[in-house]
Amino acid sequence: MPNIKMPVRSYRDLVAWQKAMELVVTVYTCTQTFPKVETYGLISQMRRAAVSVPSNIAEGHARISTGEFRQFLGHALGSLVEIETQILIGERLSYLDAEKSTGLLARTSELGKILNGLLRSLPSRR
Repeated sequence: MPNIKMPVRSYRDLVAWQKAMELVVTVYTCTQTFPKVETYGLISQMRRAAVSVPSNIAEGHARISTGEFRQFLGHALGSLVEIETQILIGERLSYLDAEKSTGLLARTSELGKILNGLLRSLPSRR
C-alpha cells in the first residue's frame, strides 16, 4: 500500500503538533512525582515550557505569512531546549531517574528533528 500523505488542513494535522501534545502529557505525568516544594518552581516551569511548544506550532500555523509561521516554530524550538535543560536539572536534583530523563530527552530530540524538518520545508523569508 503506497504511503499517501494527506494535505495539512489544520495545525492538528501536523506531526510536530501531535508529538508536542504527547510531550506535554509526558511532562505533566513525570512532574507529578516531584517534591511539593517545586510546585511553583521547576514543575511550573517545565509544564509551561511544554505547553508552549504545541501552542506556538498552532499559533504559527494560523498566521498569514510563512515568515510568521517560521518565527513561531523558532519559539517552539526555544521552548523545547528549555524543557531539555529543565529535564537535566530535574535529573541532577534526583527528581527524575536516569531512565525517565533519557526517555524524555529522546522525545525532545525527536521533536526537535521534526520541527527542524518542518522549518526546512518552508520557503525562506526574502
